[in-house]
Parts: sequence; C-alpha cells; structure tokens
Amino acid sequence: METRDALGVLFLIFLGMVEVRARQPCSPKFLRQNTMVCVCNATYCDTVDPVSLPDVGSFVKYTTSRDGQRLERSEGKVGANSGASGGIVYTYDPSVQYQSIKGFGGSLTDSAAINILNLSYEAQNQVLRSYFSEEGIEYNMLRWPIGCSDFSTRAYSYSDRCVDDFELKYFELAPEDINLRIPLFHRIMAHAERPLSLVGSPWTSPGWLRVNNKVEGKSRIKGQPGDIYHKTWALYFIRFLEEYARSNITFWALSSQNEPVTALFISREDFPGNYFSPQHQRDFIIQDLGPALAASCYADVHLLILDDGRCHLPNWADKVLGNSTARAFVSGIAVHWYFDRYTPTVLTLDITHRLYPDYFLLYTEACNGYMDCDVKVALGSWERGTAYSSNILTNLNHFVTGWIDWNLALDMKGGPNWVDNPVDSPIIVNPLKDEFYKQPMFYHLGHFSKFIPEGSVRVGFKSNCWFHIFCKLETSAFLRPDGIAVAVVLNDWSLDIPFTISDDRVGYIKDRARAHSIQTYLWRRS
Repeated sequence: METRDALGVLFLIFLGMVEVRARQPCSPKFLRQNTMVCVCNATYCDTVDPVSLPDVGSFVKYTTSRDGQRLERSEGKVGANSGASGGIVYTYDPSVQYQSIKGFGGSLTDSAAINILNLSYEAQNQVLRSYFSEEGIEYNMLRWPIGCSDFSTRAYSYSDRCVDDFELKYFELAPEDINLRIPLFHRIMAHAERPLSLVGSPWTSPGWLRVNNKVEGKSRIKGQPGDIYHKTWALYFIRFLEEYARSNITFWALSSQNEPVTALFISREDFPGNYFSPQHQRDFIIQDLGPALAASCYADVHLLILDDGRCHLPNWADKVLGNSTARAFVSGIAVHWYFDRYTPTVLTLDITHRLYPDYFLLYTEACNGYMDCDVKVALGSWERGTAYSSNILTNLNHFVTGWIDWNLALDMKGGPNWVDNPVDSPIIVNPLKDEFYKQPMFYHLGHFSKFIPEGSVRVGFKSNCWFHIFCKLETSAFLRPDGIAVAVVLNDWSLDIPFTISDDRVGYIKDRARAHSIQTYLWRRS
C-alpha cells in the first residue's frame, strides 16, 4: 500500500499536478565588505523550509552569519556526555518557566502597503510569502496605525468631513484603508499558516477634537476626560473596530495612544501625535475608553497602555495600573525600543513585571535609522540586524512576550514619509527594477518569529559563564507548545565561541557559535 501511494505521488509529480519546491537559497548582492542583501523579484526569492525535526538524539540548527549564511539548516547529533570542550555550558531547564510568548511581527503602515503594491503582482506575493508563509519567517503579529501615521503620504483622520461631529455620523475609512491596507491584508491571510493578531494604535485624532484644531502636529485632546471630546475620541475607537469588522478584520489589541510622550520631542513640527500624561491616560481609560469598549461588541479586545519608551516604566504603570478601576480595563503594557541603549537599565522591565505580573509586556515598535544623524537606509548592514536580535534577546529575558518591528517594507530612501522622517526596514523595495532586498534585519527577526510560535514559554537557561573568560554570547531558550526545545544563540564577537547545551532528558549539544552569527537550535525531548 505504501509503495503504491509513493508511486502515485511520483506519477502526479511527473504530470505536474503536485508542486515540489526545494529550499531556494539567497541570491546575494554584495555592496561592500560584510554588507550583503538577498535580492528577490517576480520570479525568484529565497525561502526557508517548513520546520521539520529528526528523531530524539539529533538536533537542527539554523544559522545566519555576517559572511553570507541566511537561515541555513544543518543537523547534528546529541551526545551522551559533555566531553571536554572547555567552552561555556548552558543548562536547559524546562521545569523553570517564565512568560508565555505571544509572537513577532511588523507593521502594515500606509507606506509599507504603497511600497509593496509598487511591485508587480508576483513580486508582491514574494514579499507576503517571505513574511507570513511557511516558506518564510511566519510572522503572527501585525501592528496597524489607526488613521495616518508619519509613514503615510498625508495627514488625515477618519472624521475630517464635518466639524464637531460628536456622534461620528460622518466617520469613514480613508482611501488608504479601503484601497491599500485592507485588500493587502486579505492577501496576507491567504499566505499565512498561523493565526494573525492585529494591534491597532492611533497617532492622531480629528483636528476638531484637538487643541491645535489640526490633524497634524503635536497637541492634546480638548477638555478633560469624561467630557464630550474624550467620549467622542473613545467612540472613534469603536467606530474603527466596527468598520474593519465589515471587512472581516478583527483586532486582538488596541493601544490607547502611540507615543503619548516621545512624539512631543520629535523636531518635526507637523509630526502627528496626541499628548497624554500617565494621569491623563488613566482618567481617559477610566471615564471614556474603558467603559466604551466594555459596553461594545469588542469587550474582548485587549487594551494596552504606554506604547512608548521603557524609560517611562515603572512610573507609567504605577500611575495607570495603580488605580484599580483603570486596571480592570487594561491587559498589557506596550513598549518601544527607541533609546533603550541610552535610557535606564532593562531591569525596569523586571520591576514592572514584579509589580504587575498579570499584565503582559509587549514591544510594539522598533526600527534602525531613527536618529537625525543616522544613515536612513543602510543596505546590507549586519550591525543593524544584530541590534535587533540583541534587543529581542535582552527583552525576552526580562519578561517581554513579543516584539513587533516597524514598517514591513520601505523604499530606497526609507519612505515615503510626509514629515521627512525616513528610517530603515528589513525589506527595501526598488520598484524601478521590480525587485526588493532582504536585509540582515529580516533574517535576525526570522530566528525568533519562525521557530518560537505563539504559546511557547521561556524556560531556564543558566550557564557557567561567570567562570569563563569568553562570556560574549547572548542567549534565550523556550519550550514550544509541541514539546520541542528551542535555544537562540547570538555571537556578536569577532571570534568563534565553543559552547555546550545540556538537557538532562536527551544529552548534550556541543557546537561552536561562529563569529558574527545568530543560530537557532531545535531538538525533540521525547
């Protein structure tokens, strides 16, 4: 019977009725030493095989390196003893469990949609497959600006037709939603194997609700929480959810405001942003947004606070979650990566988690090239990829449940951006050649998003590193819902580093972390 089935499949392959696709390697483009992108177009794009593991006693390793490897798969044997490698020893201990992982993803801004749609239809599909399919890095989260962001081509809200429309009778989605992002999202859904969780976040509100009477610029909502302006702003969230539901799109979470503080300090005068203090956000949630969501059909949508830098923690959480009424409406704390390296220690995340263990921490925005003095698009930069994976590992090790990148795709200048605020992106689109470039950032992200699915749990991964002179590796380990063990190892040093993973159930994985590489290990435990 088995032989007959195999012959039947071979016959169908011969007839072309069953498609068999081998892994397609990166098509490299070298820009300078240690600087490379993978080129994709309508007819070719590198892929990653769906995750498959050998039996107990072997492990799988995926490697991305500065010298050109991109999620390359290899296998090795688990040893019965540790040997005498002399390297660092990590003890994998699933009996010690920390936070559950929600996932990883990027943001479907207006600019990202424009750039993807500027490619030919098949090249567009290559982008979508690269991010969301089993042959890609399998994102399961998408952040979604509510109305315009700086990564739009103009300032707009969903209620610009009529001033003082406090019942939002003239609320309407923008052409950017109807013609760009919604159709593209439905195509994403066709490629995605994993369920997608959407996080909505507003940059600005209708001008007539703001003190400056404009959609653009930095301002605050008129009046005080509990008044007609704030109740209308809360209703705006509900109307947004209703209109998207008409297109069969539902949201897992909402942020009450993107960057309620940081946007104030951005030099560009027209940058869109609503200012909130933590007390203002707390009172808005208590009197307006929380009750509006609870009384609607969207009471199960998670409400996130902050959505700004971790330097505001734990103070912001204290001011909002310290109030029992506000706390009842909130599910989690959204954090941005900007200035992490310059601001107070990552231990602020530990403190916040210890004080409010029932509220998840989720990184919701990150990009390179955000400083005015930065090169905006640094094609092929290995260092920018490492900055991502190092930040992800650090934050996962301090109770963060997921990490969402900023724009899915930008153009060669890092835009479009209507307030002249270009940045970098894991995928850069070149419509003149109908091709796009996967940067090292893309593959660094894939070492997490593809192999650590939703529902995985971070577990104990202690080392003897305090006795070792080469304590240069950054690591984290997880147990997947299917019982598979995962460890991510980043070596941002100039030398190879030997190490061993000890799992008392299966044995020892002895390997060497190559210089300037990131590696993800997977193995069965039973």
